Amino acid sequence: MLTPNTLALIALCNEYCTALQNPQVADQELEERPELPFVEDMLRLLPRIYICATTAVEAVHNSVDLDDEEVYMENALDEDYYDNIRLNIENILGPEDTYLEVFHQDMKYSDTPIAASISEGLSDLFQVFFNFVETVRDATEETTNAAVVSLIEDFEGYWSTILCNVLRALNHVRYSVG
Repeated sequence: MLTPNTLALIALCNEYCTALQNPQVADQELEERPELPFVEDMLRLLPRIYICATTAVEAVHNSVDLDDEEVYMENALDEDYYDNIRLNIENILGPEDTYLEVFHQDMKYSDTPIAASISEGLSDLFQVFFNFVETVRDATEETTNAAVVSLIEDFEGYWSTILCNVLRALNHVRYSVG
């Protein structure tokens, strides 16, 4: 039986994908900052995904032998669709899309700032979540649980950092004046 947290994680990943596929923006002619509805959606979703994934990490480590559960999540997202999502976000955010990345590995060796892109980070998360949602869409309970294990392993080693970095940049966009 799928746990409530697993179901919540699937639902949040699906909600995130939907939000990026159909982003909410204000009318540019009426609003000074039309990107705010989209930014606020992301600021509402990303922390919930992080908390849900963190809880799932604990559950997975306490109840599942990671070596016994393996599933290959096929790349269901093609490169053109990824680029379309990224460009759409970049257009929504405009000049706010770029931020300085202070936690990049190469930063400790660099005298110059390293720029990162909110749109690329959000699109990278989209790719992970889209592939996950497509894998579990009509999957058996066993395959779904294995896909959650795979997603959580990727969370620990890859996408948790992206989520936190993008969240920090989105927070800056939301609360910066003008």
